[in-house]
Amino acid sequence: MPLGIQSICHGLTGRRITLRKALYALIAVPLLLTALHAEEAPFISIVTGLAPDDLLNVRSEPSPIGKTEARLAAGASVRNLGCNDIGGRQWCKIESDNPKAIGWTPARYLLPVNPATVPDQPADAAAATDAGEAPAQPPPAPPPDLTARLGAADPAAPEKSMKSAAVTAMLDAYGLALAAAEPPPAALVPGAIEIPCARNVGQPMTLCAASVVHKGSDKADVTVTWPDGGTRVISFDGGLPAGSDADGDFRFTREGSLSMIRVGISERFEITDAVAFGLQGSRAIGQ
Repeated sequence: MPLGIQSICHGLTGRRITLRKALYALIAVPLLLTALHAEEAPFISIVTGLAPDDLLNVRSEPSPIGKTEARLAAGASVRNLGCNDIGGRQWCKIESDNPKAIGWTPARYLLPVNPATVPDQPADAAAATDAGEAPAQPPPAPPPDLTARLGAADPAAPEKSMKSAAVTAMLDAYGLALAAAEPPPAALVPGAIEIPCARNVGQPMTLCAASVVHKGSDKADVTVTWPDGGTRVISFDGGLPAGSDADGDFRFTREGSLSMIRVGISERFEITDAVAFGLQGSRAIGQ
């Protein structure tokens, strides 16, 4: 073959190789972008399994008595950041846009459930632990300066008499005594008391955290928090159960000072008069 024709054929072959590489690159770019997008896409879960007219509590920590940050309706979509086994129950950390909130909810109310787990400690603290360094502790607070209060702060200042120091100490003692004698608030902190409860048909009774707001000697609202999230408010009037915040049927029976309450077809509660009205209120109702 003449030398000129060989050069032309060689050039065409090199161009075909270059075009083939360019074609492969064009095919690979969309696939690479799709893979990167798949890695960045958040895990989306849908809120489901709630009772009618119920809302899902988003809590600041994975606990049924954690602070409620927001409440979500059935069908809401959230970003699922991962799920952990806390005390034998699955809790998922989620992020919601409407309402804007981030916190923990029971995994049984999310579909699907993110198989990933949430780290137990913040990244900064974990990095410090891995490096063998203990997290920095805040400096201890300085001890209170009592010299100025008792009159010996400045040697140049006139000294206070022993009588003045004794009066100051007596006033402090009176202040502490009055602070200790203040009555406790009427509303109990959630989790301070527990009552027997059951949420589903055939479910054995368990213990639910409860809080009470007294509205008089024979009126009160008892808020029951389910172990897996959600609440139910039961109202008392005239010393007896009067209704709830649910739409289902409300009925009760009494055995001594115990009210056995049913809401709808499945919810059951046992609340004593001492829980609903306090010891003094229960004595007054029993008279």
